[in-house]
Amino acid sequence: MQKTIFITGASAGLGKATAKLFQANGWNVIATMRNPEKETELTQLENVTLLPLDVTNPEQIKTTVAKAIATHTVDVVFNNAGYGLMGAMEAFTDEQMLKQIDTNLIGVLRVTQAFIPYFREKKSGLFISTTSMGGFLTFPLHSIYHATKFALEGWSEGMSFELGLHNIGIKTLAPGGTATEFLGRSLDRNTHPAYTGLEDKLFSLTDAMMDAAAPAHQIAQVVYEAATDGKDQIRYVAGQDANALYARRLEIGSEDFRKEIRTQILG
Repeated sequence: MQKTIFITGASAGLGKATAKLFQANGWNVIATMRNPEKETELTQLENVTLLPLDVTNPEQIKTTVAKAIATHTVDVVFNNAGYGLMGAMEAFTDEQMLKQIDTNLIGVLRVTQAFIPYFREKKSGLFISTTSMGGFLTFPLHSIYHATKFALEGWSEGMSFELGLHNIGIKTLAPGGTATEFLGRSLDRNTHPAYTGLEDKLFSLTDAMMDAAAPAHQIAQVVYEAATDGKDQIRYVAGQDANALYARRLEIGSEDFRKEIRTQILG
């Protein structure tokens, strides 16, 4: 029987690459985004349904999830919508912090909560959420972003117990640098005069990291693996950089790793 994946944040980058990959592998794809009327590429593909979804809009989540499950039997929900917030915490407005948390964290919780009764009733289903290598290690000037991604990692682990009662799986995808439009459309940068030297260094390092990033279709392969391997495993680290940093952190411990990053970046 043909399986179906529901994807948030499918207008570009990893979301779009994942939609294409699953479609190419014979899945039905429900691709959601804030402005589906602007999408031209996915509309050309067979078995792809586009639906409107802003994960910060609770009413739209309910409507779109209801439409999705009325259209197909959904097997996998890929919580992928999110963006980066970069800068010193002093520089952020309350609105910026709330928007970051609302999109990257609460949005995932809302979409997941909307699907749980449906998955519980059919006694199967899988949630996969995009976190980041920034969900288990940190860099300067990303504190609020890290707060959302660390939260998703912990939440997913905690949810595995209650979802497991009903044969529902939950997994995280933790990529490193991904060659998407992250630095353009998906990154909010703030500056503050007290952190100018650090900002200059970090912004240039981030730009360099993105230049060497893994292509989105490569990271999408790991989403496909997580969706189909049947493993009782929560975290899937994706990309050479993320795997290398994760291994290093495990090898030397979190405190020494933090000091090593500080030395590398701050000198």
